[in-house]
Amino acid sequence: NETEVGGRKIKVNVTESFLPNIDPSAPEAEPAFVDSQYKVYVGNLAKTVTMEVLKNFFSEKGEVLSATVSRVPGTPKSKGFGFVTFSSDEEVEAAVSTFNNTELEGQAIRVNRA
Repeated sequence: NETEVGGRKIKVNVTESFLPNIDPSAPEAEPAFVDSQYKVYVGNLAKTVTMEVLKNFFSEKGEVLSATVSRVPGTPKSKGFGFVTFSSDEEVEAAVSTFNNTELEGQAIRVNRA
């Protein structure tokens, strides 16, 4: 408290309540995302798309190791994008060429190498 950082004095307080803006109906934590060098970015996702929907949709083109939908922290709201990991480069190429600009839950999605 009162320490200078970047030419300005900062003030440090202890919070009296636990993050009141956090939505108590936020979903439970999803399983850990399995990262891989074989990953695609999926953009323009409908707000209704879940991790399971994403995983099932892309499993047509290979072994999906993991899928995640990015969410606004502490809320169930989707940020409109996610990632899917595969077990090989061929599966990534097949996913990009097959699914880019296709429809998922009523919206055309963007699929690029991540």
